[in-house]
Amino acid sequence: MNNRSTPPKIEYVDVDGVMLRVAIRGGRGGTPLLLFNGIGANLELVFPFIEALHGREVIVFDMPGIGRSPMSWFPRRFSGIARLTSHLLDRLGYQSVDVAGVSWGGAVAQQFARQLPDRCRRLILAATSAGAVMVPGRPSALMKMTTPRRYLSPQFMHRAAGTIYGGEVRERPELVTAHTARVIPPHFMGYVYQLVAGVGWTSVHWLHKLKQPTLIMAGSDDPLVPPVNARLLSLLIPDNRLVIIPGGGHLFMLHCLDQVIPVIHDFLGAASAERALRTAVTLKA
Repeated sequence: MNNRSTPPKIEYVDVDGVMLRVAIRGGRGGTPLLLFNGIGANLELVFPFIEALHGREVIVFDMPGIGRSPMSWFPRRFSGIARLTSHLLDRLGYQSVDVAGVSWGGAVAQQFARQLPDRCRRLILAATSAGAVMVPGRPSALMKMTTPRRYLSPQFMHRAAGTIYGGEVRERPELVTAHTARVIPPHFMGYVYQLVAGVGWTSVHWLHKLKQPTLIMAGSDDPLVPPVNARLLSLLIPDNRLVIIPGGGHLFMLHCLDQVIPVIHDFLGAASAERALRTAVTLKA
């Protein structure tokens, strides 16, 4: 079966009393990849990335109050989101996963890797930072991120996309059109809960304790999370590889697939190659 054209299967899973909307795209073996999306972003927004990452099983879900996951009764900090995710993996029958996080989801991914190290084999951090201890983005971009307006109004998204995301969308409005066509507006309080989850949070004091091999990626033209933040993560995480996408904006994981996918395939497949090499050496011995 060609996984490039196989759509993800979407289902609802009751986790701690919250009905989470989950998408799973099957693969051809190997460790599944769990993906944490950006703030306010429904799971359909990463479908282009999932489709391009053919051959690997991918799991993504709508946070409570985002996409079509209903609101939960109370907000969660990143530690609570990591715990909720662990319980989701239990319900789905997964023990160990590779974890990728984009932007806001990159902070959740860091927390998950730190809090549940036995469940995270490898870590991918894209367009993200160490939280409160970071070099901030451009004020014009950050101001437009404080509300979910870009998800509610396609007209506003078209006007503001270049300022918010930078990179490819500055010159290619068709990318914005395709992006907005996949948007499911978040519940206002769901968006607020996501903002609250990260208030005051930082990983800067424990990144040196991360045990997972980590791939850090950033776009060179990201107005929201300047690439210097990726360099800071690279200085603090012991076992990492840093990749800066030339000209890439905040959405480079969606718009620079020809540069991103080979790097990710190589990174996630490295452990399998190492195991195969060790097996071959053992057999020769």
